[in-house]
Amino acid sequence: MHQNMGNKWMKLIISVALLLSSAQVMSQEAKLSVMTSIKPLQLITQEITLGVTDTQVLLSSNASPHDYALRPSDMRKIKDADLFIWVGPGLESFLESALEGNTNTLQLDQSPDIIKLTYGEEGDHEHKSHDEHASHADHDHAAHNDHSHDDGHHHHGNYNPHLWLGPDQAQQMAKVISDKLITIDPKHQAEYEKNYQAFVSHLSATILEIKQELAPVKSHGYYVFHDAYSYYENYFGLNNLGHFTVSPDRRPGAKTLITIRTALQSDKAYCVFSEPQFTPAVIESVTRGTNVKHGSLDPLATDYPIEQGSYFTFLQDLGHSFSTCLTR
Repeated sequence: MHQNMGNKWMKLIISVALLLSSAQVMSQEAKLSVMTSIKPLQLITQEITLGVTDTQVLLSSNASPHDYALRPSDMRKIKDADLFIWVGPGLESFLESALEGNTNTLQLDQSPDIIKLTYGEEGDHEHKSHDEHASHADHDHAAHNDHSHDDGHHHHGNYNPHLWLGPDQAQQMAKVISDKLITIDPKHQAEYEKNYQAFVSHLSATILEIKQELAPVKSHGYYVFHDAYSYYENYFGLNNLGHFTVSPDRRPGAKTLITIRTALQSDKAYCVFSEPQFTPAVIESVTRGTNVKHGSLDPLATDYPIEQGSYFTFLQDLGHSFSTCLTR
């Protein structure tokens, strides 16, 4: 009798222990899996998922979305994510066919709440050096006068996809991401909302500091390697004189190089910026023999750790790179 009771108790204890451990496993498994295509999106999303889950990234820091080739292991990672966040085919064209029919994706360039700039109508820089820019503007202007109708899909490449470089766009993206997370993971709504509010106030403080640092150099002209920075430049009122290429995978045309070389010789530009991913010989040859300074801008946030505040440090460091190189 006693032995029988003892066995029953033993079984009960074991089954309770099993239940508890499986509940524990389930609660560990239940952690939301969030992944972004590129690191700058990971930095923004990580601010919103703080305390809920860690945001993963598909492309390693030194890979460029402009010329990436997907591997089978990448496809598995995308498929396994509860939410996969990307900009759109204008930036990560390698993802377009891979994501077709996927329901777990958030394509940021399709959101009407994120204001996109069209190449060729990018703001108030009167000094574009580019013939290419003029033709771009003529070509795109009619199709893109109205941002709200730009779905980014049928005419990709016409809008500037480097959304994370604009403070306004960063806040709009953070909101869109937060809303999407609340939809798929409503039990953490309070955390997502709180994290979004923290994002907004941290962003405001960062913007004030950047404005102060850039104030003395706003009128100083410069050239960038590729046409990535309009959102940042427009927001802070910088004086971009032009770029070597629209996209890093396109070689600059001879006409462009001659125009830039002439401007550099006439001492109009304070600085020429390259990027850590691309240190093209063309920049060396065009600047040789001029007293223009060299700077570097990293649009992909290559060296930033995935931790709270990294996105804001990244924005601030961009401002510092501009200010240092534009100061004579």
